[in-house]
Amino acid sequence: MIEELLRQYVSRSGRQGVYVTEPHYRGLGASSGPVSSLSKQQELLRNSAVCSVPIDSLVITDSPRLQGEDSEHIQLMAETGEDLPPIWVHQPSRKVIDGVHRVRAAVVRGKADIDVRFFHGSEADVFLLAVFANTKHGLPLSQEDRVAAARRVFTTHPEWSDRMVASLTGLSPRRVATMRGQLMPGAPQPTRRIGRDGRSRPVDSAQGRQRAAELIRENPAASLRQIARAAGISPATVADVRNRLDRGDLPVPQGALPEKVREHILAGASAESRSLEKDRAADPDLSSIFDRLRRDPSLRFSDTGRTLLRMFDSVRVALREQEEVLRSLPPHCRTIMAELSCGYAQALQTFGEELKVAQQTGAGLPRASAG
Repeated sequence: MIEELLRQYVSRSGRQGVYVTEPHYRGLGASSGPVSSLSKQQELLRNSAVCSVPIDSLVITDSPRLQGEDSEHIQLMAETGEDLPPIWVHQPSRKVIDGVHRVRAAVVRGKADIDVRFFHGSEADVFLLAVFANTKHGLPLSQEDRVAAARRVFTTHPEWSDRMVASLTGLSPRRVATMRGQLMPGAPQPTRRIGRDGRSRPVDSAQGRQRAAELIRENPAASLRQIARAAGISPATVADVRNRLDRGDLPVPQGALPEKVREHILAGASAESRSLEKDRAADPDLSSIFDRLRRDPSLRFSDTGRTLLRMFDSVRVALREQEEVLRSLPPHCRTIMAELSCGYAQALQTFGEELKVAQQTGAGLPRASAG
């Protein structure tokens, strides 16, 4: 009903577009975070009104696909006979953001008009939204397309973090970091970068790590998030600092320190602290740990315990069969699965660190009965 009223309004006013209830457009990179803003714009587009426009009024240019359209994919879409989903178009410029293949398929079908949803954001954001959309659905961008898109983002948004660029393009953060170093070895870089959460953090985290180490020593019971806020670094970095301190290692990786600073810290470190890492035992056998926990009645006969055991059992099976999983997983799901796996791994690392702190401080443990 509402969509029909919007259509009638568009017809009477002679205007075409999406009428969003938002008071104004918030550009990508707003305080809510670049990823959040991209996702928000996609959600607004999916829920916006659809209108039909002449195909010859659209502009197809600046595509993130280096090789252009896939003719075989276009032919397959044209022959399905099903209605094509609305495409996304930048309203002021009429540039097609997402759906070039659908436009070509409509032409093959002999259509003169096509259904669109209009995007009213900045033209500078059109390319970013096109890349983000084509790594999430439809015909995925090739590896070369993603690499080229990342290189372009380095120029247009040098303040974006490696993880933010990786989230946009579907590449791994490690590859993005390597590419950035290769493309701009001597070029001046921002001293701070904006992460996926919209927060600005220093590129050199050495000072933040040192501050985190001080806070951990002062208050071992403090949570990762509390320390992260005070030190200006991420909870994952705080977790790494805490692990290093537990091992007797330096809070800052030696390669990240200037030579003079590194020599000074190493000179002041005790021989006992430096020997801890050398004598560190090998990582425990995870299967043995799991089997031991699985036999623990306090876990087997509680809802929380069974939930955790089922979760770790699923992870164990997936790791044991990872070669088969990699072979059978559809190619278009691999990037999303990789992002999901890395995200859950980081969340589990934070959870594990919180468990260590709780065990050391007694936080969250049941109180002994007075009787």
